[in-house]
Amino acid sequence: MSPEEFAENEWWIDAEAGPVVRPYVMTYGRTQPARGRFDLISLVVAIRRPPAAEAGLHPEHLKIMRICREPTSVAEIAAHLDLPAGTIRVLIGDLLDRRYVEVQAPPTPKLTMHDERLYKAVLDGLRAL
Repeated sequence: MSPEEFAENEWWIDAEAGPVVRPYVMTYGRTQPARGRFDLISLVVAIRRPPAAEAGLHPEHLKIMRICREPTSVAEIAAHLDLPAGTIRVLIGDLLDRRYVEVQAPPTPKLTMHDERLYKAVLDGLRAL
């Protein structure tokens, strides 16, 4: 069975909620993105529009593309789609792999051996012991 057939046939029915697609069905069971590592505050921006009938893109991929017309954090995307952040990371990885989005990682603070913050953190850690 192809991934598309699997995704189409894996619906669960709940009398109150109606048809529900489980997050792992959207990602074909993947728990890590095919490309890239994304922090919750990484910014995602769409850099082009997907073709109308792009094979392998789910409606969630297209929703991410719409949300990310402006730079949007991974956490915000997850909130908009009401999906777990892990699922969103996999879907963003798919879009990144196809070059539909760019991801900007959050800046990391630069610490040098002469940085007082480093010494203060070490002293605070030693005092906590």
